[in-house]
Amino acid sequence: MRQRSLVVISAGLSQPSSTRLLADRLAAATQQQAQERGIQLDVQAVELRDHAHDLMNNMLAGFPPAALRQTLDQVAAADGLVAVTPIFNASYSGLFKLFFDVLDDATLVDKPVLIGATGGTARHSLALEHALRPMFAYLRAVVVPTGVFAASEDWGGGSAQDGLAKRINRAAAELAYQIDQRQPAQVADPYANPTPFTELLAGD
Repeated sequence: MRQRSLVVISAGLSQPSSTRLLADRLAAATQQQAQERGIQLDVQAVELRDHAHDLMNNMLAGFPPAALRQTLDQVAAADGLVAVTPIFNASYSGLFKLFFDVLDDATLVDKPVLIGATGGTARHSLALEHALRPMFAYLRAVVVPTGVFAASEDWGGGSAQDGLAKRINRAAAELAYQIDQRQPAQVADPYANPTPFTELLAGD
């Protein structure tokens, strides 16, 4: 089995959270789809509510505290990303946007991303296309065609829940395909090519 990594970003604010539930289901389905392609996915879940203060400190001070730095590095090193947010006022949450605002510019370039969202009614579902997808396109990520929105009624059983399951499986298959098609993520090592000591001594 080839080894790849998947980071799952959840911007839910409550505990338990339907946003985290959707994120977990998307991650599990992607793991299953990847396994069928001979890929073992190492899944790392990130709850943004745990980093809320650090994210604001990062915006104010210009650098991340240690715990947030570790999460940012995980995203940079990941072969794929699942990103799920609750929808507030027809768009992603402020916490969700804040996280992606502090990422380095090149972090998501050519990285496969599956977008998901939760909301009280299906009327919010278009936020996936008019808010999330344009943001990730700007960040030059490769967003899979199927975005997954889960309204309150999608968790209640019956045909609505069946429809959600189908969307989850379709999106997971698309993400697993994109991960399969790409080389393992490579993160530049800032210490890989140090300046020779003689040059440091030379000065001007």
